[in-house]
This record gives sequence, C-alpha cells and structure tokens, in this order.
Amino acid sequence: MKSAQHLISSTDSRISTRARTKNTPSNDFVSLAETKALMAGSLAMRQQRLDAGDMVSTDEAAQMTGTTRVTMNAWIDSGRAIGLTRIKRGFRLPKWQFDAPMWDTLPRLTKALGTNEGWAVLTFLETPHPGLDGATPRQAIERGMQDRAVTLAGAESS
Repeated sequence: MKSAQHLISSTDSRISTRARTKNTPSNDFVSLAETKALMAGSLAMRQQRLDAGDMVSTDEAAQMTGTTRVTMNAWIDSGRAIGLTRIKRGFRLPKWQFDAPMWDTLPRLTKALGTNEGWAVLTFLETPHPGLDGATPRQAIERGMQDRAVTLAGAESS
C-alpha cells in the first residue's frame, strides 16, 4: 500500500509540473523561439550546401554517369547514390561521389549506416571522426581506407 506521504508528493509533483508549464518555461526543453532559430539556421546551412560548387542536378549526374534521370532517382532510392532533397522538387548530388573509390564504397557504406537518406549519409561522410584521427570518412575513403570507413559507419548505426 502506498503511503499518504507518497500520494501527496506525487500529486504535488504533477501540480508543480502543470503550473511550471503554464507559467514558466522548463529548462528541460528548448523554447519555441530557440527551435525556430535552430531550424532556420539548419535550413540556411542546407541551402548553402545545396548551392556549393561540388553539387550537380539529377540530370547532370545522369549525364556524368551515362544514364538517365530515372535511373539516377532509382540509385538514390536504393542508396547507390547520395541525393540531397531540396525544398523544391528534385535532388542535388555531390559530384565527387561518382569518382573511384567513393562510387565503389557507397553501397556498402549506406548498408552499414542503415540508411540511404542523403543528408544523413553526407553528414557522416563530411564530419571529422576521432576514429580516423580527425579526418572525415570521405577523406579516409579517398585515401584508400574504405574498409575502415565502412566499419565506422556500422558502429555509428548500432
């Protein structure tokens, strides 16, 4: 049987939580203004990355690889290629992914990460990793350390 003190304490806790949420913001959550600022910053960063000089359209990527836009979209859907979603319809793709050894490693990498979502894959590839002595997985792959980058991707997804 619960003690009267426990019931009072529990009720007081719920009341104070309700009062706090109505009157004072909790330190446990980001405010609406902070959330809007973070999202706006994220959107600006994504747009900047989409506009970078190493990005190409789906049509340009198809032309580079001697295929069609339909095939390129299928490759993006299957994790064979990195396609970054845009606010408008379509994708932007980093053109360096079509160079060996990156092109040969991408299917293994997306499988190890457990995702083919373009932004997630790109973020993994372009973020310095302590397991690579501060290099990015992309740099490691370009230096011939494909297996090590894929192993780290598997560890990241676990």
